[in-house]
Amino acid sequence: MPRELFEIYINSNDSFNLLLSVTNASAALSVCKNNKVDLILMDVLTELGHSGLDAAEEIKREFPDTKIIIVTSMPEYSWLERARKIGVESFWYKDGQKDRILEVMERTMAGESIYPDETPLIHIGNTTNHEFTERELDILKELTTGDTNAAIAERLHVSVATVKSHIQHLMEKTGFKTRTELVSEARSLGIVIKSKKG
Repeated sequence: MPRELFEIYINSNDSFNLLLSVTNASAALSVCKNNKVDLILMDVLTELGHSGLDAAEEIKREFPDTKIIIVTSMPEYSWLERARKIGVESFWYKDGQKDRILEVMERTMAGESIYPDETPLIHIGNTTNHEFTERELDILKELTTGDTNAAIAERLHVSVATVKSHIQHLMEKTGFKTRTELVSEARSLGIVIKSKKG
């Protein structure tokens, strides 16, 4: 549905010409190889589990002059930083407003880099995602794998005691009684999403 809305928005604006709309991020690179593409609107989560951020990284490597706007409705905390690291020009959280996305597109094409100051505020249990530290979010993301505290500690290069301490803080902040409840809620709200690349 959002992709179809974007098509309508772009087709109704004289400043932009819609070249192609694809459902899968993995197809984006071949589109760039076969066409002159000035600007890409790229969702992070696309069909068949392909990551828009992975595709954006490949496109930026081969076509550094092609401007990219990452669009998403998910508040996953690590995506903003990764998009900046890749060199993506702009990042926009979907809000369904035609004028807003067209403005971001126009400003991006004019040479601006548009990024939100922070992820959207999401309530989880007795708190919000903005009350978590970055390390707590790292631990929370790793908890979605279902791995043991020891495996998580090894991956993050911290002690098992540190992992346990962060989990305890997460439980206290949210008020959840089990880590399963915590993880289930965090994942369903999109606060943490574990991808193949982490």
